[in-house]
Amino acid sequence: MLLREYIGVHLARRRRPARQNVIDREPPNRFIQLVERYLPRRVGLAATLAILFGSAGFGIVKGGHVDEFVATLSDTRNALANTAGFRITTVGINGRKQLSQDEVLAIGGVNGRSSLLFLDAETVRDRLKANPWIADATILKLYPGRLQIDIVERTAFALWQQDGRLSVIAADGAVLEPYVSRRFLNLPLVVGKGADSRAKDFLALLDRYPQVRSVTKVAIFVGERRWNLRLKDGLDIRLPENDVGNALAALSKLDKDDRLFSRDIVAVDMRLPDRLVVQLSEDAGKARDDLFKDKKPKKKPGDSA
Repeated sequence: MLLREYIGVHLARRRRPARQNVIDREPPNRFIQLVERYLPRRVGLAATLAILFGSAGFGIVKGGHVDEFVATLSDTRNALANTAGFRITTVGINGRKQLSQDEVLAIGGVNGRSSLLFLDAETVRDRLKANPWIADATILKLYPGRLQIDIVERTAFALWQQDGRLSVIAADGAVLEPYVSRRFLNLPLVVGKGADSRAKDFLALLDRYPQVRSVTKVAIFVGERRWNLRLKDGLDIRLPENDVGNALAALSKLDKDDRLFSRDIVAVDMRLPDRLVVQLSEDAGKARDDLFKDKKPKKKPGDSA
């Protein structure tokens, strides 16, 4: 009996499940379950690549290599396009007079690495029009390899001097370039603030009086209000602010009738409406004073003082 009870107890203990050493875990987060369930399998790889490219881009920007990077990309795609048969093999340029072909291409940003496929015609046009010599431009891409550029150049109109600087200007007053070339030596010279924008109208008026224009060396804009003329022999003509045409007509007539410009004078002031004031040279003034002295009556003995 005792043996049977002992065996029963022993068998019961063997049927009892062994105690497991298990550490209870927290239930999984619901958000993580949703992410793992619905996001694509390769999203991790894409995120990693995005981080890498982002880091590289930040490094390029931070290091100041953006322009270099963009240029490299541009050269790469142009090289591929050139290999595919879109290399610029022929360039035609019409309308240039002052600028050389190489200068036009350099201004437009076209070089030996450029391909016709990726050439931005609008960008080239904007670059050309930004140059003061070029008033307008038309760009045509003729596939597979011809580039046609038609430009309208401004014309050198006059030389303008202000604050000691001499520039070549167009008729509208646009500064074309600093005066460094002798080919512009025969252009009319205007001086003073505002003379650049007022020169066209005044010189057109002066052209109506060739007697005066032919002997004029420089036109000086005074106080942004009126003009003075300095003739080739150094004579200064001070013109009025108003009725300039009438003053020039009178000046031309005086020289034709009385050879005014050949007289020994240094200035003619025409600013007063009712008179003409002439300033003699120093020698002429002295000669005039001596002449008046000789004409004074001599005192006779006995005359009162």
